[in-house]
Amino acid sequence: MNRFGIFIGILFLSMSAIGQELDCQISVSTRQVEGTDRQIYNTMQTALFEFMNNKRWTNYQFKLEERIECTILIQISDRISTDEFKGSMNVMLRRPVYKSSYNSIMLNHIDKDIQFNYVEFESLDFQESAITSNLTALLAYYAYILIGLDFDSFTLYGGTPFYEKAQNIVNMAQNLPQKGWKSFESMRNRYWLVENLNNASYNNIRQFIYQYHRQGLDLMAENVDQGRTNIIESLELLRLAYRDKPNSFLLQLVFDAKRDEFINILTGAPDQDKVKAVNLLKEIDPANSTKYQTVLTK
Repeated sequence: MNRFGIFIGILFLSMSAIGQELDCQISVSTRQVEGTDRQIYNTMQTALFEFMNNKRWTNYQFKLEERIECTILIQISDRISTDEFKGSMNVMLRRPVYKSSYNSIMLNHIDKDIQFNYVEFESLDFQESAITSNLTALLAYYAYILIGLDFDSFTLYGGTPFYEKAQNIVNMAQNLPQKGWKSFESMRNRYWLVENLNNASYNNIRQFIYQYHRQGLDLMAENVDQGRTNIIESLELLRLAYRDKPNSFLLQLVFDAKRDEFINILTGAPDQDKVKAVNLLKEIDPANSTKYQTVLTK
């Protein structure tokens, strides 16, 4: 049974599997940090890898080949003290396309407000009822966001339970001294990402995620024209979202992940469809109009 069957009701629950949901590659980069104690970063990278990949994040069962592919790059910019670190986190989610070797990027986001404590060889722990570490809270938050986005792409609003778990982490983190969790600190942080995903006002974007991937990309291996038509139709959902909330953080993240893919897909479309889609994308993402215009010249 391939990965595209896991969302079909009871069959999903009955699969024999290894359990863990994530296939998360983690790198810790320290090029900006001075000092000779480099081993701690290797130990940290191993500990983070094991935390993300060995923990059960859901009650669902995944086979080895069905795990959700993601990448996390932590760029350490400052070692504040022996066990306190500061930097950024690049989170990327990839989704396989049905009957192809192509992986579609669903999220490519840089969180610039990363600060945490890490004691070498100390076990990493996360409890849903309380935050004991900003580091594990960060990782758990993004684990639920990634799982939620993946589920949303296979079934309409399928990611809701996982966004709710991420929201719970944000709620518990309001008293933490570290940045990124509070609404007033930025309009483009962890607070607002999960707020957008849980807010019905942004449902057009979540509908787009499902229609674009499940009814568009996944269909292209068997019927490329119909798949492309469905993709172009799904863009109308982004236009509705843009006209309602033009400065949406979630909408910007969609374009950061999909802009180049949109252009590649439209390049092979009939001229009439190209014009329609390009005009639509130029309205929604005006800062990149020149990029979309190139579709019409290819």
